[in-house]
Amino acid sequence: MSVSQPLPTIALRRDQQLQALGPERARFRELIGKVGSGEHTSTGLNREEARTAMDLMLQGQVSEAQLGAFLIAHRIRRPLPIELAGMLDSYRQHGPVLRTPGRRALSFGVPYDGRSRTAPLLPLLALVLASTGVPVVLHGGAPMPVKYGVTLAELFGALGIEWSGLALTDLQERLDHHNLALSHQPDHFPAADRLLPARDEIGKRPPVASLELLWTPHRGDHLLVSGFVHPPTEKRAWEALSAAGESEVLTVKGLEGSTDLPSSRAGICARLRQGEAERLLLHPRDHGLHGEETAWDNLEVWQGQAIAALAGEGPLAKPLHWNLGAYLWLADQIDTLAAALDQARGLLAARSGERLRQTLANR
Repeated sequence: MSVSQPLPTIALRRDQQLQALGPERARFRELIGKVGSGEHTSTGLNREEARTAMDLMLQGQVSEAQLGAFLIAHRIRRPLPIELAGMLDSYRQHGPVLRTPGRRALSFGVPYDGRSRTAPLLPLLALVLASTGVPVVLHGGAPMPVKYGVTLAELFGALGIEWSGLALTDLQERLDHHNLALSHQPDHFPAADRLLPARDEIGKRPPVASLELLWTPHRGDHLLVSGFVHPPTEKRAWEALSAAGESEVLTVKGLEGSTDLPSSRAGICARLRQGEAERLLLHPRDHGLHGEETAWDNLEVWQGQAIAALAGEGPLAKPLHWNLGAYLWLADQIDTLAAALDQARGLLAARSGERLRQTLANR
């Protein structure tokens, strides 16, 4: 008569399961538990744990089920500033790098999921600023879930300027010679692009979307400009960026969460210098530049509006004038807002942004 073998203990079963997962997935399961255990038992992640979680996701070392579980759990719980700082550490480690030695850049953090209600201004602003010698660094990609709005790459494409398919060395060359670069995620940060199917399937913006507003591929001296919608988002951004060592930050309550200053209301901004924030309210009405926002229609309509605006004409000319003057002042290029607006008027009259557009479109 044979003697039956003892059943495995619970601890042994757990060890066997973890061994089957492998060390990376087992570690990620622990991190999911920290962010997804509920209101009373969730502890959140420290900076190193958040970096590890982001590393594992970018390196493709977690299962699709784990990836979706982490993203939606973190969305429901809301990220802590220190977690965003850790995720920024990971993005800096794995993402592309652009530099402007000896020159201070303007680095814009913009929503990857694009615009759908108001006509964007940032590509036009970037072209005119770059034409004055100010390095401008942008990042974007293909239409992003869950909004799938028009993207920076599509807008530049409508102007004849392509950013997809370039090697990173070519992108750096454009920045060196023309003061403008857009890091295109599918080409220059494919590890981050790998997260898109899960982001689409969960149907909500995960904290990675907040991270994208705070990250820049630029290394070195820069003013980081980040858009926001809700005040708690802005406060969290300040704390995360401060922890991550970003000492010069401008947050903007822009159109649809972008960095485009509105023309129909006061522009609500804050300038963070060495940990100290100064609230700024910019009133276009005070400068004769108040007006209704231009509605988004489609790329073909926007193309005509955009080319006209670069020559100081059409419905986007006044909002571009307002944004250009404001950013020349906010970026410390000109001492007063009034003088900056005068300079902006001259730049549009001289068609400096249009000339740069034509130069880049012919490349």
